[in-house]
Amino acid sequence: MTTQPEHHGEELIARPARTPEALRAALAQVAPHRLAEMEQQKNEAIAHSVDSGSIEPLRGFLTAWAVHVEIARDLDTAGRLRSAEHTAQTLDRRDPAWKAAMAEIRAIFDQARVAVGE
Repeated sequence: MTTQPEHHGEELIARPARTPEALRAALAQVAPHRLAEMEQQKNEAIAHSVDSGSIEPLRGFLTAWAVHVEIARDLDTAGRLRSAEHTAQTLDRRDPAWKAAMAEIRAIFDQARVAVGE
């Protein structure tokens, strides 16, 4: 486990190490409904790494899931994301609230990337 960031919400779990096993275990606690998606993406990343002869697809996979877990492990952040996603999915793109929701989604992901060291 790594150092905890400052959060204003309630963290469900500590930030996991950026390994497939640690991220999978963390995801099982904070968003178990996404485990099949993670497994599929892991298999795709392995295949792309083999095909390309590069570890970059694996690094990308680990970073993406570290970000997803970072968001899901904080109740306030996860709630903000769900709300912004709902708004973005239900409003017309010309609506200023849609643009604000998209900005919120980007900000949440940007903050999570920073928190996990990306």
